[in-house]
Amino acid sequence: MTTQVLGFGWAGMFRRYLVEPAAMWWPHNLVQVSLFRALHEKEERPKGGISRNQFFLIAFICSFAYYVFPGYLFQMLTSFSWICWLFPHSVLANQLGSGLHGLGIGALGLDWSTISSYLGSPLASPWFATANVAAGFALLMYVMTPIMYGFNVYKAKHFPIFSDGLFTSSGQKYNISSIVDSNFQFDVQAYEREGPLYLSTFFAMAYGIGFASLTATIVHVALFHGKEIWEMSKSAFRKETMDVHTRLMSVYKQVPEWWFLCILLVNISFTIFACEHYIDKLQLPWWGVLLACAVAMFFTLPIGIITATTNQTPTLNVITEYIMGYLYPGRPVANMCFKVYGFISMKRALSFLEDFKLGHYMKIPPRTMFMAQVVGTVIAAFVHLGTAWWLMDTIPDICNRALLPANSPWTCPGDHVFYDASVIWGLISPRRIFGDLGTYSAINWFFLFGAIAPALVWLTHRAFPRQHWISLINMPILLGSTVNLPPATAVNYTSWIICGFLSGFVVYRYRRDWWQRHNYVLSGALDAGLAFMGVTLYLFLEMEHVSLKWWGNNLDGCPLATCPTAKDIIVEGCPVN
Repeated sequence: MTTQVLGFGWAGMFRRYLVEPAAMWWPHNLVQVSLFRALHEKEERPKGGISRNQFFLIAFICSFAYYVFPGYLFQMLTSFSWICWLFPHSVLANQLGSGLHGLGIGALGLDWSTISSYLGSPLASPWFATANVAAGFALLMYVMTPIMYGFNVYKAKHFPIFSDGLFTSSGQKYNISSIVDSNFQFDVQAYEREGPLYLSTFFAMAYGIGFASLTATIVHVALFHGKEIWEMSKSAFRKETMDVHTRLMSVYKQVPEWWFLCILLVNISFTIFACEHYIDKLQLPWWGVLLACAVAMFFTLPIGIITATTNQTPTLNVITEYIMGYLYPGRPVANMCFKVYGFISMKRALSFLEDFKLGHYMKIPPRTMFMAQVVGTVIAAFVHLGTAWWLMDTIPDICNRALLPANSPWTCPGDHVFYDASVIWGLISPRRIFGDLGTYSAINWFFLFGAIAPALVWLTHRAFPRQHWISLINMPILLGSTVNLPPATAVNYTSWIICGFLSGFVVYRYRRDWWQRHNYVLSGALDAGLAFMGVTLYLFLEMEHVSLKWWGNNLDGCPLATCPTAKDIIVEGCPVN
């Protein structure tokens, strides 16, 4: 409850900057607005065509019916990796072609859940943002990772080329339990006996890109939006209105600032009480709560500006883990709690701000929006918690990849990455991984690279002001686009980029009328059809343990993609080099 409600405070503080200005347009909201208009506005059907309401129903039915194939009958559509079919016994080909465990060259997902699960709807992303995501993905996946792997940097060939696993130097799975003492803290002597922990090449590079994204966000916002933020700050004191939506909304009673402030102060008090009362279990002291709140408050505005203008959100997870890992090493649960209060609360704040903007567009009274959000958050906290306990009690071996059957949907990729982070940053600590005692200390240079990159773009834009495309190079998005990798995989990105190109560039340029009329409605229909069929399949088939076993349900078809390529490294199920 405290992690969710804390975001209200940050949202209230930055409404004037991230909701009222017309420049903060929150692209994903346009999907919701188009959907509401299609469902509720009366519209005459154009001659020889269909209304938007009819288009939504057709697209919804098609999406609902189609998902039975990737969701049950032909699950290989989730990741169609044809290179592995041509060279099934080649480790290299599997590494290159696998969309789930490799670089995903040629891999394609013909499944809307594959396309939209991590990056959101590609139909809602403006083309310049999609192009930045594509450039960042290509830089990490097809330039940096193959070079590092080819030169065997950090013993790269001892491990899979793409993995979120934690390994020993011999390529085996690291036994984390052996380095945790009875107080659930780090056992230094045991770690020295076990040896240093290693990451896959891609995982290490992904953390480096995360470092660069953080500093790039700060520098980019300061250079490209600093003057705008200053002007908005001055206008806030003069109570100036900013656009037509704000003027229309002025007829309603606004939510007083002190409402948000009270929620914030009460919630911080409850959070400190909870952490101090359960200090043995949560490990997070009171000063950690206050520091997490300071981090969330500092980053909400710059990251909110990028989200509101590009539909992509750089994340704080790395910096929160880094800070607490140095200040309070050896305590994994404290690191997770700090990450939740510093990062998740900011993420919730952005969700609330996006909802406020939706209400802004739809002319919903602010106090009504506020109450709906508060009540909905309270209810959702209990529903989510109850659902989590129910799933853990009813699904055998949930999240345990070693014991789950092949192609099980309950592998919990996001939770595995969260767990990995608790080990890397909380238990072992960044000093022993990325610091002077660690293997990956050179990765810290990415902080400097991230700060320099947007400055170079800004200087180039000032030198060539007529070249407007230069200002569309958004380094926080380009560098931070891969923040979901892992748990996202290559096929999630390649499929998303292709759909974003077709929608944001091809259709927008050559069929502008159709795009304006149907693009966002189509996005909403695809989401709705997928959601309804997903629930239907779970209730009627998965809960009854009804499955279909045949080669078409063999996800990816690249079993050797997770194998190392170094000589004398023996891993079960992999050929000996």
